[in-house]
Amino acid sequence: MDEERALYIVRAGEAGAIERVLRDYSDKHRATFKFESTDEDKRKKLCEGIFKVLVKDIPTTCQVSCLEVLRILSRDKKILVPVTTKENMQILLRLAKLNESDDSLEKVSEFPVIVESLKCLCNIVFNSQMAQQLSLELNLAAKLCNLLRKCKDRKFINDIKCFDLRLLFLLSLLHTDIRSQLRYELQGLPLLTQILESAFSIKWTDEYESAIDHNGPPLSPQETDCAIEALKALFNVTVDSWKVHKESDSHQFRVMAAVLRHCLLIVGPTEDKTEELHSNAVNLLSNVPVSCLDVLICPLTHEETAQEATTVDELPSDKTAEKETVLENNTMAYNGMNMEAIHVLLNFMEKRIDKGSSYREGLTPVLSLLTECSRAHRNIRKFLKDQVLPPLRDVTNRPEVGSTVRNKLVRLMTHVDLGVKQIAAEFLFVLCKERVDSLLKYTGYGNAAGLLAARGLLAGGRGDNWYSEDEDTDTEEYKNAKPKEELLKPMGLKPDGTITPLEEALNQYSVIEETSSDTD
Repeated sequence: MDEERALYIVRAGEAGAIERVLRDYSDKHRATFKFESTDEDKRKKLCEGIFKVLVKDIPTTCQVSCLEVLRILSRDKKILVPVTTKENMQILLRLAKLNESDDSLEKVSEFPVIVESLKCLCNIVFNSQMAQQLSLELNLAAKLCNLLRKCKDRKFINDIKCFDLRLLFLLSLLHTDIRSQLRYELQGLPLLTQILESAFSIKWTDEYESAIDHNGPPLSPQETDCAIEALKALFNVTVDSWKVHKESDSHQFRVMAAVLRHCLLIVGPTEDKTEELHSNAVNLLSNVPVSCLDVLICPLTHEETAQEATTVDELPSDKTAEKETVLENNTMAYNGMNMEAIHVLLNFMEKRIDKGSSYREGLTPVLSLLTECSRAHRNIRKFLKDQVLPPLRDVTNRPEVGSTVRNKLVRLMTHVDLGVKQIAAEFLFVLCKERVDSLLKYTGYGNAAGLLAARGLLAGGRGDNWYSEDEDTDTEEYKNAKPKEELLKPMGLKPDGTITPLEEALNQYSVIEETSSDTD
């Protein structure tokens, strides 16, 4: 009944009447996402009628009402087949200022029309394969980048940027060709990085360092949403970026990583929005070549260095100068380096563990990121080792019992999800410089058995990667308890069927194999 009345007015009424009836329809169906199949034909005709109105010279307020109803109707995939034509797509592109050749977005009164047109395009592209093909034909990605360049430094049009970025994300998600076009032809990496810089109001103090105001206000909801959409689009653009072939690529990835470091050190308007922002930053950091992740840490300023020295002087005599210290501005310092961003990532990881669900999607990205950072960058590994695997003092409880980060990660080493337990074990193994004896000290043999079996290290040894030979000291508590570890040893069967320590059993089998070879 609503569609019949709206269709009648749209076909025969003047602009004022059309605006009123469509505003009523929009108010009534704003939260409608499922539609009755019996009215499907009427909705198709209403869509067609709205497109015919949009080509006329009508007031801006009437255009907005038309587009709001079109956005609602475009949630229904079934009605989009007849209305998704090249002509209708071009109408929306024109209203969204995606066909404009001039460099200005001066008429503020047109902004609601641009935003609603972009929203319609998002729905239509997402729900219609025909629209996705037409987007390629109409070179929509290039038009969206052009619109972004017009408004990248203008904060009062965040809604336009937000839905432009969302549409760019959808296109790059649905078409691998568009990812390549964005990366190389359209220079999407620097463009989207600049959008993030604008959203975060970044002020650079060095080539890859930005000023952080720890007492500054949180991001606004609009700035946060805009940043999240840019992060998602950048993820698609960089999803295949495993190797850096040119110096210019290396520089651009370092700039992006520095922007993401800034992102990790600021907060959104709510705790949930901050977590969503940081989660997307973690996902994007996973696409950055590991050699470029060194910018996540930076040298302390002269003032911070002096403060760290003063703090270290105040530490008890059994503490080393490399221990982490917290400065007056809450900066986490370690060995002369600012470790704030790494500390945020560590806290983010622990929160994801504490959630207790969706580990594969929510936890493995940050665990993988911290693992690769630790493997490639010594200072990051040493800081994380001190945070996650501090010197053992509690040697009476099993490694998986307790509430420390170590305890939580050790529990994950026997998780039912193979991917989760593998990356948790890998992270701890890397923190132990891939030394089996060190891993067993912190996790116990039973928890580490899966990783060691997969690596062929059940009899001991170390992994394939090289690490610096920095000292790994034992506490007095561990030294006293270490001899008791002999109560639990890996065992194996000798050829005669009796049980013996695993290393001895393996040696006997080797002797038998060599003897058999000699006989042949």
